[in-house]
Amino acid sequence: MGETHHARRRRLAALIAERDAGALLVTRLVNVRYLTGLDSSRAALLVPADGAAVLATDGRYAGMAAQVCPELPVIVDRQVAAALVTRAAADGHARLGFEAHDVTVEQHAELRGQAEIELAALGHLVEDLRRVKDEEEIALLREACAITDRAFEAALPGIRAGVTEREVAVALERAMVDLGAEGPAFASIVASGPNGAIAHHHPGGRELRRGDLVTMDFGARYGGYHADMTRTVAIGEPAGWQRDVYDLVHRAQRAGLDAAVPGAETKDVDAAARDVIEAAGHGDAFTHGLGHGVGLEIHEAPLLGYDKTGKLMDRVPITAEPGVYLTGRGGVRIEDTFVVRADGPELLTTTTKDLLVL
Repeated sequence: MGETHHARRRRLAALIAERDAGALLVTRLVNVRYLTGLDSSRAALLVPADGAAVLATDGRYAGMAAQVCPELPVIVDRQVAAALVTRAAADGHARLGFEAHDVTVEQHAELRGQAEIELAALGHLVEDLRRVKDEEEIALLREACAITDRAFEAALPGIRAGVTEREVAVALERAMVDLGAEGPAFASIVASGPNGAIAHHHPGGRELRRGDLVTMDFGARYGGYHADMTRTVAIGEPAGWQRDVYDLVHRAQRAGLDAAVPGAETKDVDAAARDVIEAAGHGDAFTHGLGHGVGLEIHEAPLLGYDKTGKLMDRVPITAEPGVYLTGRGGVRIEDTFVVRADGPELLTTTTKDLLVL
C-alpha cells in the first residue's frame, strides 16, 4: 500500500498548505499508521506542505519501518516528537502545525522549548481525511465484518439457558480469533435479562434464563480495521412486549439505514430512527446516538446523534444501532456496520435480523 499511503500524505500536504503552515507534526499513533502503514507504540511523522515526509520512531521499530515504509527517511530517537520539531526548524519551517487533541499541555511546553518555531493547532486534519475510506480500507472492513458474522454463527449453539454472560462473550471472542481476526475490535458486551437495560453492560456471572432477551455487541479487528455488530436473541419463547420492542427497534434501524445517503445531515439520519421510537412512546428509552464511523478505530467521525453536525459522504462506513432500554425488564439493540453509497447502504454485517429464539 506504499502508493496509497503516499497519496494520503499528498492530500494532507494540500490541507496543511491551505492553513498557511510549513508542516504538520502528526503524533496520534493511529494517524501515523494511516499515513505510513507503521503500527507501533512510539512514532511520529513530519508532513511538510511541500516536500518529503519524515518518520521518527525508536530502535524497536526501525527495522519494521524500513520494511513497511521504505520510501520514508527515518529518525531513530525515543523522543520522536521532539526530534521532528528539531528537524522542522532545521528545514526552515517557521510555523509547525500539531495535533492539539493529542498533545498534552506538558508535552506542548516541552516542544515549544525544543526549537525556535511557532506551534499552531490545525484541527483534526488527518481524521477528516480518514472519514471517507478508499476501497482497500473497505475491503478490510468487509472481511472484519464477515469474520464477525461467522463468529456469531459459530457461537450460536452455545448460547442457551445456564451459560453465563461471560462465557458467551469468551465464546464469541474465541471464535473471531479462530476465524482469522487479529483480536476483538473492543470488549464484547453480553447483557441478559434485566442487564439488557444497561446499554454498555459488562458481561458477568449471570446465567442466561428462559424468558431472557440477550443483547450481544461485538466485532472483529482485521488488518487494523474494526467491525461492530449487535444482535439480540430470545432464550425461549419471547413475551408479547419483547416481540413488540424488538420489532420497534428493527423498524427504527431500517428507517435510519434508508436515511443514510450521501449529503444527508447526520442529525437527520439519527432523527429518522429516533422518530420511530418516540412515536411508539419509548423516546426516553433510546439513550444514545444512532451510530458512529468505524475504521482504524472503533469510534470515528462521523457521529450520528440529535446534537451532531455534518453531512454523510459516499464511502463513509458507519453503524446504525438504535436501542430501547427498559429498566428492570431488559432491552433490545440491533446494529450493523455499513458503507454509505449513492445507490443505498452496503451492509457489511449480514447476519439475519429476524428475532432468533434459542
